[in-house]
Amino acid sequence: MPSERNTLTYRDAGVDIDAGTSLVERIKPAAAATTRPGVLSGLGGFGALFDTKAAGFRDPVLVATTDGIGTKLKIAIDSGEHATIGIDLVAMCVNDLVVQGAEPLFFLDYFATSALDVEQAATIVEGIAEGCRIAGAALVGGETAEMPGLYGKGDYDLAGFAVGAVERDQILPRDVEAGDVILGLASAGLHSNGFSLARRVVEMSGLHWSDPAPFAPDTTLGAALLRPTRIYVRACLDAIREDAIREGGGVKALAHITGGGLVDNVPRVIPDDLAAEIGLAAIDVPPVFKWLSGPVAPAEMLRTFNCGIGMVVVVAEEAAAAATVIFERHGETVTTLGRIAPRKTGAVAFTGRLDLDG
Repeated sequence: MPSERNTLTYRDAGVDIDAGTSLVERIKPAAAATTRPGVLSGLGGFGALFDTKAAGFRDPVLVATTDGIGTKLKIAIDSGEHATIGIDLVAMCVNDLVVQGAEPLFFLDYFATSALDVEQAATIVEGIAEGCRIAGAALVGGETAEMPGLYGKGDYDLAGFAVGAVERDQILPRDVEAGDVILGLASAGLHSNGFSLARRVVEMSGLHWSDPAPFAPDTTLGAALLRPTRIYVRACLDAIREDAIREGGGVKALAHITGGGLVDNVPRVIPDDLAAEIGLAAIDVPPVFKWLSGPVAPAEMLRTFNCGIGMVVVVAEEAAAAATVIFERHGETVTTLGRIAPRKTGAVAFTGRLDLDG
């Protein structure tokens, strides 16, 4: 085919380099708004530089996490609502950092799609920048990949990468013992876990994303389920660092309640000889979980969803009241869930039952 020799372009193959360049220019202001002490370079380089000494650390240990949003993305794609999905991406990473006692320093994202829609991508990245602003982390870079043939038309995927630092003598968990109090910080909804099951319940209900949500009739089902993951970073760091709390024994452990719920996540931060005794009746279960529980057994709800508790805090008994004040000052809703006790059988001992009645 002589007439076609040397005429094929990357754009013909489905990849638009100019669109990628336009996206970088579009998102630069959002990324710049997240800058913080320690950042030595911005977008556009082959890597990002960060100075932990300039960020105020004396003997830092670095903590790194990576995560995604799971099939919550499918709801964003199908409903065309992309503004807050980036907040979820940041939240899933930085909430995991803070449970080690770490302050998030910087964040990078990976955005992959079949064909780049600059407006859609910019909306997503601007949401990521907002999540970084809430968490106090700098958005220092990322990667945008067009992969026609690998993703279907309109589909995209997101991954996030966060690095934080904690002073060596403040790493969590530490010194958890029997008698410590277990506090729960309320979630904003499903956060970013259990959406494969939630989507199945929606499918069984026959509802569409644009229909009024049965549990929140003033908004659409899609918008209600896309409510972003709560970012607990600033509240937790203040509680960890507050002198009044540390004098009372301090915050000893934090558990981000993601996939596996209270059942699987709380045991990750307590010693093998201790157990978390949690009273389920104390939890104020949000309406979305009551609706989802229709075809789902209570035990499965507890193992799949956060059921209203997005972060668990273990604190010395004498410091519990002061810790509660700090969390509430940050707008968190705090529930006393129970206590740490010597282990008899499992790592978590539940009493009472979740109020899942609609």
